[in-house]
Amino acid sequence: MTPETAYRHMDVLEPVAAALAAGRPVVALESTIITHGMPFPQNSEMAANVEAIIRAEGAEPATIAVIDGRLKIGLSDKDRTALARRDDAMKLSRADLAFAVAEGRTGGTTVAATMIAAALAGIEVFATGGIGGVHKGAEQSFDISADLDELARTPVIVVSAGAKAILDIEKTVEVLETRGVPVVAHGSDVMPAFWSTTSPHPAPLRLDSAEAIARFHRTRGELGISGGMLVANPVPAADEIAQDEMAVHIAAAQADAERQGISGKAVTPFLLSRILELTGGASLKTNIALVENNARLAARIAGALAESRA
Repeated sequence: MTPETAYRHMDVLEPVAAALAAGRPVVALESTIITHGMPFPQNSEMAANVEAIIRAEGAEPATIAVIDGRLKIGLSDKDRTALARRDDAMKLSRADLAFAVAEGRTGGTTVAATMIAAALAGIEVFATGGIGGVHKGAEQSFDISADLDELARTPVIVVSAGAKAILDIEKTVEVLETRGVPVVAHGSDVMPAFWSTTSPHPAPLRLDSAEAIARFHRTRGELGISGGMLVANPVPAADEIAQDEMAVHIAAAQADAERQGISGKAVTPFLLSRILELTGGASLKTNIALVENNARLAARIAGALAESRA
């Protein structure tokens, strides 16, 4: 339940508020993909296109961010474009979401922070590109994303192309299993690898329709099982980059990060930027395709949930 005190810090965009009040489907969207995931103007164009895709599927998009200390549940076109141009935005997770609000800062929300905000607003479904997870070498660095703990505690369906392929997918799935988070591959028996449709790692669970995913989520709630769910949705085959090819680029980018001493929150943006260079821009095209694909599925899941409540 949303604490009453949260509302003093939140601005809910009018179309989002109207959809929530009417029980119509709403899909949350993160904003670090805008602030840290892609260069301008591709980030702005991608964000607008994803919102349009969700509307075309009959749902209302709610891009979440912190702007000048206000937690925004849904962005106007003006705010979204301005955010895409900023080069000083924070990258916000559970640890510093309230800091940005308290200090009047601006930041893009990661998976964890977006889940928190979505739950506060009463949004059950969230579409993103890929979640954070266990970084390679985490047994020495202890670099594990807060996204995994958030999935264990916050009751939001997260639709992604799995964990980002720069991460250790096998260990990420293992940590999620330990925390009791259902990992459902959509239409696949194996986990996707972000830019690639498949990986060597079997999927813990498989469901083949938005309706089945919605039913699973609803049943978990009826049984009193807390926490969220990860839906791993493979990028369309026509848009993928082969896993063997990506493995070479990822290894090169990670070696560059180690040489330059990149660590903490800077790792993922650095690796994505370096991989963009190494692939000659192909990784960005695939990234956009998978985000759009996830948005379609998320809108359909949100629609199925809304129908079940009608």
